[in-house]
Amino acid sequence: MKAIELTAPSLTAFRQTELREPQVGPGEVLVRLRAATLNFIDLAVATGVYPVPTFPLIPVADGAGEVVALGDGVDNVARGDRVIPHFRPHWQGGLVTARNAAPMRGLTLPGSLAEYVAVPADSLVPVPAHLDFIQGAALPIAATTAWNAVRSAQVRPGSVVVLLGTGGVSIFALQFAKASGATVIIASSSDDKLERARQLGADHLINYRAAPAWDEEVLKLTGGQGADLVVETVGEVTFARSLNAAAMGGTVFTVGFVSGAAASVNLMPIIVKSLRVVGNNTGSVADLADAARAIAAHRIVPVIDRVFDIDDTRAAYAELNAGGRHFGKLAIAH
Repeated sequence: MKAIELTAPSLTAFRQTELREPQVGPGEVLVRLRAATLNFIDLAVATGVYPVPTFPLIPVADGAGEVVALGDGVDNVARGDRVIPHFRPHWQGGLVTARNAAPMRGLTLPGSLAEYVAVPADSLVPVPAHLDFIQGAALPIAATTAWNAVRSAQVRPGSVVVLLGTGGVSIFALQFAKASGATVIIASSSDDKLERARQLGADHLINYRAAPAWDEEVLKLTGGQGADLVVETVGEVTFARSLNAAAMGGTVFTVGFVSGAAASVNLMPIIVKSLRVVGNNTGSVADLADAARAIAAHRIVPVIDRVFDIDDTRAAYAELNAGGRHFGKLAIAH
C-alpha cells in the first residue's frame, strides 16, 4: 500500500513509500482511509516538540474512511461503513489512564497517511450522514475536545463562552456553544477571520491586536460578570487573561500550548472566583461518539480551510507551522 512516512523530527523528513497492507486480527477491522486532518500534536511530533518512541512512523492522528475487511468476532460494523477511527483506540470511556492513553495513532501506532489501517472495531465511530470523509476526519481531536469543553461548563441558553483564535477546537466550540444557545465572544488578530466567525454565529468579536487587554473587553461586554467558559487554546501568554475573563464559578478549559506551556499562575483569581481550571487530553471513544451525535443532530458542518493532496503533505505541515493563517481545519485527501 502507499503511505507517507516521517523519518525524523523534521518538517523536511517526509517520504512516500510502499508498505505491506496490514492484516486484521480478532476484533479488528481494516479501514481504507480517505482523508486526514492536521492538529497541533502532529506538528509537535514533526518538529520534535512531542517525543515519540521511534522513527520512521506513519503520521497524523485524525482520519476517516470506509471499512473494507473484518476480523474474527466483529459484529458492530459492516463492510462499506463510513467510519472515524479514534486516535486513542484503547480509551473506550471513563477516566483517562496511563494505560489507555498511551497508544496513539500517528505517534505510537500507524496514523492516517496510509491507504489502509487496522484498528480495533470498538474504536470506530460512524461518520455523520451529512458529512463527507474530509469533514469526518476533522472530528476526533478537535470536535471531541470542543465538545468536552462545552460539557465541562454545562453550557446552555444564557451562558457566555469565550474562545481564543479560530483554529479547529475554537471553531467547533463556537458551533457547539451556539447550538446550546450560548452567547459567544471570540478573539482573533484578523478582522477577516472575525467576520467569518460572525457568519458562524459569534455574537461579539475582539481583535486582540487592536485591544491587547482582551480580557477587559470581555468584562465590558458582560457588564463586569465575565464568561462562564473560557476555552484556553493558546497557553502561556494568555492564561492569566483567561483567568481574569472568567466569571465567578466559571470554567477555564485548557487544551493548548502553542505559545508555550510554562504559564505563571496567580492563584488569587482561581480562589476568589471559585474557578474550575480543567485540563483535557482530547477524550475517549465515547466522547467522540457523543460529539458526532451532536454534530448529526444539529447538522453542524466542520469548517475546512484548505485541502491538500497527500503528495503535498510537506506543504500542509508548512501551512500549519506558519501559525494563524488558517480558519478551522487543514485537511489532506488521499
